[in-house]
Amino acid sequence: MSTQTPLAPAPPGASAGPVRTQRRLPRFVPLALFLGGIALGALLSAVTAGFSIALTVIYGVILGTLAVYLVSRSVEGKRKSTDRLVTTVVTSAFVLAMIPLVSLIYTVLKNGLPRLDSTFFNSSMLGVVGEGGGAYHAILGTVVITLLTTVISVPIGLLTAIYLVEYGTGRLKQAITFFVDVMTGIPSIVAGLFAYALFRIFFGTGIRLGIMGAVALAVLMIPVVVRSAEEVLKLVPNELREAAYALGVPKWRTIVKVVIPTSIAGLGTGITLAVARVIGETAPLLVTVGLITGTNLDPFDGRMATLPVFAYYQLTQPGVPPEFGIERAWTAALLLIMLVMALNIVARLISRFFAPKTGR
Repeated sequence: MSTQTPLAPAPPGASAGPVRTQRRLPRFVPLALFLGGIALGALLSAVTAGFSIALTVIYGVILGTLAVYLVSRSVEGKRKSTDRLVTTVVTSAFVLAMIPLVSLIYTVLKNGLPRLDSTFFNSSMLGVVGEGGGAYHAILGTVVITLLTTVISVPIGLLTAIYLVEYGTGRLKQAITFFVDVMTGIPSIVAGLFAYALFRIFFGTGIRLGIMGAVALAVLMIPVVVRSAEEVLKLVPNELREAAYALGVPKWRTIVKVVIPTSIAGLGTGITLAVARVIGETAPLLVTVGLITGTNLDPFDGRMATLPVFAYYQLTQPGVPPEFGIERAWTAALLLIMLVMALNIVARLISRFFAPKTGR
């Protein structure tokens, strides 16, 4: 069951003597022991409380890890057994973390793919009660509001990050950093209530506008842009700035011509991930934008439909019969996941193709 490996070859010319060896478990044995522990955990779960997947996983991981550690300790010694213990624990944690993600993706694909057809993309819910209809109006509304949010957030967030890195000193810099950190953690519903209260001052109670949703999402997106851009700008070597100053280039021009071009890949990645952060927000849009069944592309005139709110209402108010509305909700959720995934892929591509080349 074990193999023996020389610890070190004898030096040339050394006298012949006993060669110290270290016993090693074959490669398949730790996996077999862990799987055996899982099988024993399933049996223990069935005996104690009836078969339960959760108890099987808990018992199996504990028993499998103990089996690997004890057998390795008896055969390979303390050092190698400790290494196998840590490896088993880390691998188990990774697998357990992947289970909810895989389950989520499988459930959304299973329930959302049946309605992912051309009708879903080219039809709205205007006049639709039961079967049929689509999210054409919600898709366009999401695109419009997300673009407005980006237009509002990126200049403010980028300029704030430049100030903090290049100009800010003293208490003002500390205060801005503190409030940015606080804004990063505020609940999304608070941003929606803020935007609603702001526009209510000028337009009265009951106002719902697309621009209100963009302002609410901007409150959530600005701190993300600030923090990501600040960290990226800090990575620009000071030698580049000092070389520009030595040539007599003013500070603002150094920032525009040296600092920003050098960090453009990181800035683009951070902005793209910030967009992915807010594109699926539901609570602020429920308060500020509302929902309509038709298409409205004017963010300054009336309600607009968005994919998160569309999915929420299709799930909570599916109509009669309810299965058609629930199918549309699952498809909208699937489309949102696809959008977030696409934005993450774009962020990776930006990081790869626009990063500064350091080789000769």
